[in-house]
Amino acid sequence: MKPAAFEYHAPASAEETVALLAEWGDEAKVIAGGQSLVPMLALRLAAYGHLVDLRHVEGLRGIEHRDGRVRIGATTTQTTLQRSPEVGELIPLLVRATPLIGHFQIRNRGTIGGSLAHADAAAEYPAVALTLDAEVEALSVRGRRRIPAADELLTAVTFPVWRGPCGFAIEEFARRSRGLALAGAAVAVGLDGDGRIDRCAIGLFGLGPTPRRAPEAEAAAVGSRPDEQDADALGRLALAGLDSVPSDLHGSADYRRRVGAAMVARAWRRAVREAVDG
Repeated sequence: MKPAAFEYHAPASAEETVALLAEWGDEAKVIAGGQSLVPMLALRLAAYGHLVDLRHVEGLRGIEHRDGRVRIGATTTQTTLQRSPEVGELIPLLVRATPLIGHFQIRNRGTIGGSLAHADAAAEYPAVALTLDAEVEALSVRGRRRIPAADELLTAVTFPVWRGPCGFAIEEFARRSRGLALAGAAVAVGLDGDGRIDRCAIGLFGLGPTPRRAPEAEAAAVGSRPDEQDADALGRLALAGLDSVPSDLHGSADYRRRVGAAMVARAWRRAVREAVDG
């Protein structure tokens, strides 16, 4: 099939972009790498009267480390992040999640902003952003703010840098290599000077309409020593209060819960091992 007819716009600035979005409202859609949007348009799963292409918009790419945070421009490609020594050192969880996204052809075109804006429940980048308490920067005709809305442009995402002994891991289960995750978990663990867990974040994806955190499991881990935690029990706790787990032809809700708990346990073991070993 071919997409429904649309008008194409190629603005040169972020300000011009948000003016177009404000003018056309729900009829307009931003396109960055297009790796998620184009197939939806081609299959007529989505239709828009206006497509606003970000390829020529200046100032939306790049990686900047300042004041203990890493700011990544929205149109920075996934391949750029995967190959960045700076991101690998400061935000290792983001780099480890990147190879799980499709194939290299997709990562060459796909962008971090596109992935976050598309917000697929099984996608890796939204889960990582949630796990690491990233802040999303958006621009509209009313100015900049942190919460995106329909007539705003996602311009960047900022990740806090974890210091001290810490470990990170992401695990997912999919029916085929590089396929959408049936269940996945991202884990970050930090240790204090006495070797106790003083910071813990557990993100879940593929297990509901949006990525979720596991606050009860996080709270249970903080203050303990790594060897005091049973990874399997922690995984079950992370899934215990989760509602709206999907049930479809790929797996029942109960099956996804069991797989999700196993992914949490697996990611927990890897993250803790890295934190302890330094």
